[in-house]
Amino acid sequence: MKNSKETFGTQVFNDAAMQARLPQGVYKSLKQTIARGAPLAHDIADIVANAMKEWAVEQGATHFTHWFQPMTGITAEKHEAFLTPKGGGRVILSFSGAALVRGEPDASSLPSGGLRATFEARGYTVWDTTSYAFIKEGTLYIPTAFCGYNGEALDMKTPLLRSMEALNTQALRILRLFGNHAVNRVRPTVGAEQEYFLIDKDMYRQRPDLVYCGRTLFGGKPPKGQELGDHYFGKLLPRVSAFMTELDAELWKLGVYAKTKHNEVAPAQHELAPVFTSVNVASDHNQLTMELLQRVADRHNLACLLHEKPFAGLNGSGKHVNWSLTTDTGTNLFEPGETPHENAQFLLFLVAAIQAVDEYADILRAASANPGNDHRLNGFEAPSTIISMFLGTELTAILEALEAKEEYQSPETPKVEIGVTTLPHFPRDTTDRNRTSPFAFTGNKFEFRMPGASTSVARPSIVLNTAMADVLSRFADTLESAEDFKHALDKLVRRTFRAHKRIVYNGNNYATEWHEEAHARGLSHLPRTVDALPALCSPASVALFARQQVFTETELTARCAIHLENYAKTLRIEASTLIEIVKTQIIPACFHYQNDIAALVEHKIEHLAAYDSALERHTITQMSTLSAEMLDNLRALEAALHKGSAHDGNAPAEAALHAANHIAPAMEQLRKSVDALETITAKKHWPLPTYGMMLYSVG
Repeated sequence: MKNSKETFGTQVFNDAAMQARLPQGVYKSLKQTIARGAPLAHDIADIVANAMKEWAVEQGATHFTHWFQPMTGITAEKHEAFLTPKGGGRVILSFSGAALVRGEPDASSLPSGGLRATFEARGYTVWDTTSYAFIKEGTLYIPTAFCGYNGEALDMKTPLLRSMEALNTQALRILRLFGNHAVNRVRPTVGAEQEYFLIDKDMYRQRPDLVYCGRTLFGGKPPKGQELGDHYFGKLLPRVSAFMTELDAELWKLGVYAKTKHNEVAPAQHELAPVFTSVNVASDHNQLTMELLQRVADRHNLACLLHEKPFAGLNGSGKHVNWSLTTDTGTNLFEPGETPHENAQFLLFLVAAIQAVDEYADILRAASANPGNDHRLNGFEAPSTIISMFLGTELTAILEALEAKEEYQSPETPKVEIGVTTLPHFPRDTTDRNRTSPFAFTGNKFEFRMPGASTSVARPSIVLNTAMADVLSRFADTLESAEDFKHALDKLVRRTFRAHKRIVYNGNNYATEWHEEAHARGLSHLPRTVDALPALCSPASVALFARQQVFTETELTARCAIHLENYAKTLRIEASTLIEIVKTQIIPACFHYQNDIAALVEHKIEHLAAYDSALERHTITQMSTLSAEMLDNLRALEAALHKGSAHDGNAPAEAALHAANHIAPAMEQLRKSVDALETITAKKHWPLPTYGMMLYSVG
């Protein structure tokens, strides 16, 4: 059996494959395209396409596809065979440079926010040379951008690449001011931690809410949840371990840097974390990871749940976007070094990040807003919906000293003494971790903890890249025109921290006192998706993305409409599913149980003269009361759903608000009734797997 080193990247047309199969001149030309964004000549594209095809065919591929990321939140693909008719019933295998570089899928049936209509169906996919092609299930996958007939971005990749270009341009301006002319490119890098749940596939199939909605719409609290903390970092169950082993093998073959795997806090919850890489590649890799999580799980008769909150009352699943900036010479611009208070370049990039998050907090919040995340945020180790930054004690003290024009005294790094003589002492980190902070500095990167498990990495990364580029552009304007660079730099760092330190908070983000203090500081609070999404197309957002040439106003407006439509449609699907389950399964179950009790009472009265039916009468009374309450709540939900249909198709903002203000509360009330009935209904009559059964089904 081959080891991971031998199999890593074997299904990827990576640098090693290109160097081995392309003529030296072609290889250099393609590398220049990848590294510097230079155009690729048509004759070069033909040679690359042929070499890519030959390599893919040797690996067993019969088809190719342009793999893109439309505004559905998942990926899309259209497969075409390499076969080309040759006459006389013969065929050849061919793949041209034109087919490699450009494709033409239908753009009207995918979400466009009104940018495309049925009678305007044309769209284009364009090869992204910065992300390697790969083979999956007999098809050559070519990562591509996706745009409309007039060039409008209809995907996640196009604006992500634009934001990377904007950030590179402005970061290089700053580095040049520090005398650094060796760096040719600055890339945002991301490591996306992915949380997920695994349950038995057979139980998953018995839950229509999981099948249709990805989350349980009802379910009573199990006797044992995550109270003991015994699942976190616990021993992997054999079935889970086998799944993870196969998942790693599949990801490694596709060049995905899967590194860490462990049990998470909630029962049946787990996490996978990769090594950092360029944000564009990280985004592609995370889409592959989510797909393979579900595909490999299915082969083990498991269901992988990527919803942000599949089970109420337990930890939800996030996607922690660990974001940093790295030069092509290997320097991490957020690396503080041994003496961060003397590292002027680091401090400048640090305060730029502080200003970017403070100025554009609302847009950053909008980038993590979706229906599932509304159930996850503000508790169970998920961050608060008030955007703030955690810097830790040392960096905060350094910046406060700079602001006050005082000399910072670096304390001696303390040792951690465990109290066991056989265990070594080791240096303590300069700061603790804060798991309630939405945006935390964690040593040489920022961890944006707010995005949910199903969110594309591209969404928050686009905002982070663009906001940072915008602030750096203003910094560069100031410093480039300064007569005394060092004096201007010191002044800029102090002024920036003073103006934006309100966003820095190192305490408990769940505390009521923080909510009050955040309000006093003037920080906005956008608790729900419908509250947050309008920020995406606000005047400040439009101006930001236009300045950095990442989005046009039309593209932003379309995206806002898509997300609002998705929110309303998601809640309507959930409400319809809940209504169907209650009518076809819960109500019949209640009838059967009450009939059983009534039959028992009748039988005992007939055969036992002194029989007291107090217990049965009490149970039936409970069942009747809760059933009547459930019926009232069912009718209220049906009415809210019917009223909401008036907004369908022509008013996404109104439809989303109606769903949030009327459908969601009605669903919650109906759920309470059903959950209460579950606790008193005999198990043999309850028609669906309970929380306890599902959460402990894999063992």
